[in-house]
Amino acid sequence: MRQIVLDTETTGLEVRQGHRLIEIACVEMIERRPTGRHYQTYLNPDRAIDEGARQVTGIEDEFLLDKPRFADVVDEFLAFIDGAELIIHNAAFDVGFINAELARLGAAYGQLADRCSVLDTLMMARERYPGQRNSLDALCKRLGVDNSARDLHGGLIDAQLLAEVYLSMTSGQVVLDLGFEGAQEQGTTVTLAPVVLHRRPRVLRANDEEVAAHERRLDALDKSAGGSSIWRREDEPLSAVS
Repeated sequence: MRQIVLDTETTGLEVRQGHRLIEIACVEMIERRPTGRHYQTYLNPDRAIDEGARQVTGIEDEFLLDKPRFADVVDEFLAFIDGAELIIHNAAFDVGFINAELARLGAAYGQLADRCSVLDTLMMARERYPGQRNSLDALCKRLGVDNSARDLHGGLIDAQLLAEVYLSMTSGQVVLDLGFEGAQEQGTTVTLAPVVLHRRPRVLRANDEEVAAHERRLDALDKSAGGSSIWRREDEPLSAVS
């Protein structure tokens, strides 16, 4: 199964107010293994970035002036995600912005749902951790994912962190084969389950003194029972065990 972990950054929070995409980032996984392939681009939105978005992303208007517009990269972006399951945190936000960009280019491009299925990790987290904070940072902390490099929101680092969060929420481990060298060459991160070694219990046998004490105890039981006790009916007496 091919999955694409996707994150976007935008000029503001409301697509209905004409806000635009300024970054798209995607990380590819196949059969739950990161392949090392990713897609990332900044975009010229042809409008100013809101102050709040600027503070969150650290992206300035001037930085985007020479970047491509969505129309310039749409074909390569759609080719990268085509047919995959998209994994997105708060999917309604990102999908809404991408669909708005597609709509500006005309009906021929359709909508994301025409090309991909979508899995929303925010909805998944709310079901698994009801009543708790389920932001990406909160999930990283809860699941032990190192997000120390995330001082600002950035599409690619957020997509990489979300991939780790998703794998932790769904199984905790990446499904592996034994091709470690190939995986390292592709930049794939592999996670190994800890190996637990179970020691076989040591068998302790009675010494001669303990056997003799046991026999004396059986003799006392025979005497009190007025005959052979149940312990004497064993197929083999304890004294015969080496």
